[in-house]
Amino acid sequence: MKITIATPLAGEEDEIIIKMAELDDDVLKMIRRLKDGVSKDTMAVYADESILMVPIRDILYFDATDNHVFAYTKDNCYETRKKLFEIEELLANSSFLRISKNAIVNIKSIDHISPEFNGRLIASLKNGEDIIISRGYVPELKRKLGIGK
Repeated sequence: MKITIATPLAGEEDEIIIKMAELDDDVLKMIRRLKDGVSKDTMAVYADESILMVPIRDILYFDATDNHVFAYTKDNCYETRKKLFEIEELLANSSFLRISKNAIVNIKSIDHISPEFNGRLIASLKNGEDIIISRGYVPELKRKLGIGK
């Protein structure tokens, strides 16, 4: 694959051109992230009636409860207007990883991991919270952390 980067002439608009015989899922996800503006380092979240732009690196994890998705930082909990699968797609190829049907964690926020029964793990986060990693997601976590087989 050839990648070309050119500086536009004065007055020209920035543009991205993709020439491919066939668009695969990875490229489509990248295009979606560019269109959604997630290539920036912040995410819009809601606190009461306010919309805040929170740095993605400050988000420890996302949790889906009762048809609402919440973003947790060290000190606060914010509601997002995105579905968990949308957040997973937007943050693909980042330090965020799906760890259960209802949670995505920033692996950089994990302090340590302990085994639990039935092949599950418990991740203790740097803010002192514990979250469960479902056994179906353990292999991908190990791969992303570079541990295990």
